[in-house]
Amino acid sequence: MNEELVVLLAADGTRIGTASKALVHTEDTPLHLAFSCYLYDGEGRILMTRRALGKKAWPGVWTNSFCGHPGEGESFESAMVRRAEQELGTTITSIDALLPDFAYRAVDASGIVENEICPVFTASITGELNPNPDEVAQYAWIEPQELKTAALAAPFAFSPWLLEQIAQGALKTQRP
Repeated sequence: MNEELVVLLAADGTRIGTASKALVHTEDTPLHLAFSCYLYDGEGRILMTRRALGKKAWPGVWTNSFCGHPGEGESFESAMVRRAEQELGTTITSIDALLPDFAYRAVDASGIVENEICPVFTASITGELNPNPDEVAQYAWIEPQELKTAALAAPFAFSPWLLEQIAQGALKTQRP
């Protein structure tokens, strides 16, 4: 199996190299490229996932459908198709940019830092779900307004990037 690399970035977003995904997330994580994706079903509900308890950062918190890192020379679309299969065991289509300039830095309780330029996308699910238990502990389909209400009521239960994405309007766009 090939080592997964993340794309390192300068403060202005310029690509400056790569590093091992397994080694980059530490207490001093360099700025790197990532993405977040919200999957919608045919009823307009969003797939929420609870991160596996074995995850290095933010284990057990609820977050958007899935996240990932495009490899060097890999398009966001290709990376999302790849990660949807790896993480959720499903296929996706109709990928659209939602928050193309989203970036954040957050520190979890263990001191692990996320430091990402992380465009946010929406997509439609086209296959059955078969989540990888190393990635996903639980999942639920939820109405966008119910997600906003839950995030306001119990922000500690959600990933910091999800909360920032909601604050920036990530749930305004609803898919049919």
